Amino acid sequence: MDIVFFRDYCLAKPGVTEDTPFNPDTLCFKVGGKIFAITDITLFESVNLKCDPERAVELREQYRGIVPGYHMNKKHWNTVSCKGDVPDPLILELADHSYDLIFRGLPKKLQNEISE
Repeated sequence: MDIVFFRDYCLAKPGVTEDTPFNPDTLCFKVGGKIFAITDITLFESVNLKCDPERAVELREQYRGIVPGYHMNKKHWNTVSCKGDVPDPLILELADHSYDLIFRGLPKKLQNEISE
């Protein structure tokens, strides 16, 4: 998988926007103004994704390429390697999971606006 595919995949989700609030190389995908994925545009070596805490621990035990989130709350975020032992379909599934967690945390009014 490359950054173009991952970017297109994320942007196809309802209500998703992208920006580079930290620096020109760090791309953030947001829903309802809340980040659900962060990656390096140039290297695309890994992506930070929110994850259910119990599942996060299980994934870290199963894959060397999934570690506690770099510069993030390590209980709720994973850094997922795009170059290691984590299969591309799982990376996309985890992006979906992260999006869903963030979306469900949005106010109902905003969820309804995004879903329309």
